[in-house]
Amino acid sequence: QVQLVESGGGLVQAEGSLRLSCAASGRTISFYAMGWFRQAPGKEREFVAKISWNSGRTEYVDAVKGRFLISRDNAKNTVYLQMNSLTPEDTAVYYCVIYSGLSVYWGQGTQVTVSS
Repeated sequence: QVQLVESGGGLVQAEGSLRLSCAASGRTISFYAMGWFRQAPGKEREFVAKISWNSGRTEYVDAVKGRFLISRDNAKNTVYLQMNSLTPEDTAVYYCVIYSGLSVYWGQGTQVTVSS
């Protein structure tokens, strides 16, 4: 079974940047779409970004378009989320996911806090 471990979260000031990483083990990610979700305090978990298996297609929620960039390195079995121009509204726990057929596997999450 695949395991996903996120890293790179932390505390950053508004307008700052962070790069999240998600390292997979137990299975190669090369054949699967990967994505990021987030959950802010008191809110439902929401989709952030998705990348196809070969990086040929990406999707973003409108709130992060132009600021966030999802990428992957299949050789390293890792997916990334570059987050720029962060705002306090981006404060959340960020989760990495792998889309494996009908199943979706989740990481444990990494906290991102943006101060104003």
